Amino acid sequence: MHGPARKEAHGTGRRVGVVVIGAGQAGLSSAYHLARSGLRPHRDFVVLDANPSPGGAWLHRWPALTFDAAHALHDLPGLRLGTPDPEEPASRVVGRYYSEYERTFALPVLRPVRVVRVEADDDGLLRVATPDGTWVADVVINATGTWDRPYWPHYRGRDVFGGRQLHTHDYRSADEFAGRRVLVVGGGTSAVQFVLQLHAAGATPLWSTRRPPSFTRRPFDAEWGREVEATVDARTRAGLPPASVVSATGLPLTAAYRAGIDAGILVSRGPLAALRERSAVFTDGTEEPVDVVLWATGFRPALDHLAPLRLREPGGGIAVDGVHVVKDPRLLLVGYGASASTLGATRAGRAAATAAAARLRAVASQSGVPGNLA
Repeated sequence: MHGPARKEAHGTGRRVGVVVIGAGQAGLSSAYHLARSGLRPHRDFVVLDANPSPGGAWLHRWPALTFDAAHALHDLPGLRLGTPDPEEPASRVVGRYYSEYERTFALPVLRPVRVVRVEADDDGLLRVATPDGTWVADVVINATGTWDRPYWPHYRGRDVFGGRQLHTHDYRSADEFAGRRVLVVGGGTSAVQFVLQLHAAGATPLWSTRRPPSFTRRPFDAEWGREVEATVDARTRAGLPPASVVSATGLPLTAAYRAGIDAGILVSRGPLAALRERSAVFTDGTEEPVDVVLWATGFRPALDHLAPLRLREPGGGIAVDGVHVVKDPRLLLVGYGASASTLGATRAGRAAATAAAARLRAVASQSGVPGNLA
């Protein structure tokens, strides 16, 4: 479609057909299918990744998160993950797998390159600004996920609490909290795992959830997956922000979780009402001394760099139809909403690449410029 990425006369910027932002599951899947559609790496498309090495968000997960305790990682297209050692840290497994994937398919991943802004230019193209320069593209596939936007909820007294506060984003090991009273706030899988790890490490965990924990014995099978995706998809089509993962999936009642419940460890104290200098107050009126608060309160989509495009709907989210952004057909979102799981991200990558290639063919046809896709 285009020649090598280069400076263009109409403005400073390296010109390509497609820029993919992010090299996690969704971004790598998109890049693989872009190449399969006939686009040439580094000439027709590039992938900009803010991380220093392959692995996506998994690169930052705490070392104690072993592969068997992580959410299932689905194979990327064209290369099987195999059967990793379940006791190996998930960050190491995924980093190695993604690195092999990029190398096997010669994907044009440039790193570390952080995108700070995406905006429209006067020629109907999208300008992708980074500290190292600007890329100009016909289509942008955004695959930035959520890891860079940890959600810190507001609670009365959070600013006066005298102990340590940290988020899932910053958690590394339960061992550093031995002998401490740690309040874990959140109702998702990470919160459950933190409570069990803290107890095993000699800490005294207290668990606070806004609603009773949603443990379920239902098998997480294909039918369940379709129902979850349909629920999430309905929200994003309506322009509402994606809901939390656990609100759509529930918590699998594993043997380890069952044992924790039976031992009185995985028992929620109910909603948190406020923090005081050295304690936590719950909505039932009880108060407990606390040394540390661990906010396992999830993440929000990392989309601030898209703000210049004014995509937000009145409901606070970005309306999407599959991977298509309703307000701007030049932009495709993957790893957002229904495609936030690793399985959904893999499928969304293919859909986004197909849509991007079709748009490039349409642009080439309208302009009369011959290209390898026209």
